[in-house]
Amino acid sequence: MRRALALVLVAILFLPTALAEDIVTRIEMTEVGVLGETDLGVLGGAVSPDGETVLLYGMDGYTHLISALNPQNRGDDVDLSTGQTADVNDVNWHPRGNTALLVGDNGMAMRYDSYDHSITNVNGSFAVLGQTLTSVIWRPAGDFAYVGSEDGSIWKFAEHTGFEAVENTRNSAITDLECHRDYNICFASSLSDGVAVIDQGFELTWLANTDGETWVAVDCADAFLNECTAFGSGLRTNVLEINTLDAAQTRATDTFAVDLLVADHTGVSPGNDASTLIHIAPLGLLRHEPVSNTVYTVLVPVDAVVFDEVIGGRAMAAVWEHAEHEGFFITQFGNIVAFEPAVEEVEMNIMTVLVFGAVAVSVPGVILGLVYMNSPWLQRKYNQWRFGKKQD
Repeated sequence: MRRALALVLVAILFLPTALAEDIVTRIEMTEVGVLGETDLGVLGGAVSPDGETVLLYGMDGYTHLISALNPQNRGDDVDLSTGQTADVNDVNWHPRGNTALLVGDNGMAMRYDSYDHSITNVNGSFAVLGQTLTSVIWRPAGDFAYVGSEDGSIWKFAEHTGFEAVENTRNSAITDLECHRDYNICFASSLSDGVAVIDQGFELTWLANTDGETWVAVDCADAFLNECTAFGSGLRTNVLEINTLDAAQTRATDTFAVDLLVADHTGVSPGNDASTLIHIAPLGLLRHEPVSNTVYTVLVPVDAVVFDEVIGGRAMAAVWEHAEHEGFFITQFGNIVAFEPAVEEVEMNIMTVLVFGAVAVSVPGVILGLVYMNSPWLQRKYNQWRFGKKQD
């Protein structure tokens, strides 16, 4: 009986700690400004590799540079011009951070140069003339970028070669492109054809177990994991396990739905500590932790409306963090909102530290006690020592 009890106690001690994740808002918000007095049609924002600036983009050729650290300071803004009225649909910084590629409607393919803040056409842009370009991503090596289109086409691009079509594409719109941070292995998500992987040699392979879903975005948040995550309509998620030796053998796991609230994925942004911030509609935020493959709420839509019913009724355009639950987001209209951890979240974190501290102190003693209970030899030695001391 003692041995059985000891085994049960040890098993309980080593059970993984599971904290119930309630559907709660974990941030407190403060509106700190607005980019303009009219609706700017901001569609997104790309944070520079050094984390100091955000290149905003949007409808009717809108581009604007703001400070990532003090976005409320209009004195740090830089007005940019594409010289076009076509929508800018995506922006991606070169890994070195000196330039960024912009893609959009009517074959827009342009480069922003941080040296003089100019925006100019890239080489060979005539090859995509008339295309609705939806997404762009640089490979981590910085030698080639990939560009996706509404008609399902994907091109590889470099200034010295221009645009070259990638083979084996399909017909559904490319919704996002993303690359693993340590490998020249990239992914393309599509509206209805599934998710594809692009290997180091530019070969594209469609992944089984991903068709039949509407994929919105892909993120490779943790460079230490050989995996990325696809996010789809209906709060659907799929972990993509990368085969680094043969990318064509990359495997998509079973798709599962996050049962948190009535909302839908609209996009993703890099989060603090190798996590993914998931934009949802109505306006809200989720966080995906790739190591544990868990998703939890950061901003619940109803709380965004309680904070400000006008802001809560708008779309999330860009979000970035400086620490967990601390950063800024911008709405499509141009509202700038700062956020920080909610008081309840801070108290919960303190309590977690105290609990784990108590466990760290108590567990060794309990384990030693259990070992003693199940060792007649230790009990005999202890009794010899104890009674020997009494005789002395």
